[in-house]
Amino acid sequence: MKLYYAPGACSLSPHIALLEAGLPFDMVKVDLRTKKLESGEDYLEVNPKGQVPALQLDSGEVITEGPVIVQVIADKVGNGLAPARDSAERYKLLEWLNFVTTELHKNFGPLFSPILADDAKSFFRDRVIAKLKYVDSQLAGRNFLMGDQFTVADGYLFTILGWTDPLKFDLSGMGSLLAYKARIAARPKVKEALVKEGLMKAG
Repeated sequence: MKLYYAPGACSLSPHIALLEAGLPFDMVKVDLRTKKLESGEDYLEVNPKGQVPALQLDSGEVITEGPVIVQVIADKVGNGLAPARDSAERYKLLEWLNFVTTELHKNFGPLFSPILADDAKSFFRDRVIAKLKYVDSQLAGRNFLMGDQFTVADGYLFTILGWTDPLKFDLSGMGSLLAYKARIAARPKVKEALVKEGLMKAG
């Protein structure tokens, strides 16, 4: 398999999932500005949407959209990264994946815009803070989003939480969320992904 990624982007989520799953894969870096691969090839020929992540399966088929990709990965190994399909727990996982992608991920996006007005950014920051407070309340007494089992939803949420640092979000009043973030960051495979993407130093 091949994972098309950009360092620090939402493609970190399937990167973590692949490492946690123990599946073999190659990484292909994408320049999101030029839509070019390091080889000079046009990324739009791989994914016409022009965004990361994209996962090319061994069959050659390309899957896009992060919440779908991480489920494809989890279903290949069945090691708890996602509950069994058609189970009540699987629908709860889908609920969390949808929440992260629609309520957090999409509200973070405008905050990286160099042209968006400050008052508009304040609007989106307030929305994000409200959603993070909800997540903080749900994590009280839990190790992970689904309880005691790490799942692909945790890798996705951790990826999004990584953006709170460069954007200078104050999470000091969200003790459960901060403890959760540190807990995920301490996982060996998460550290490995961060090092491979140049987001932290090895060791």
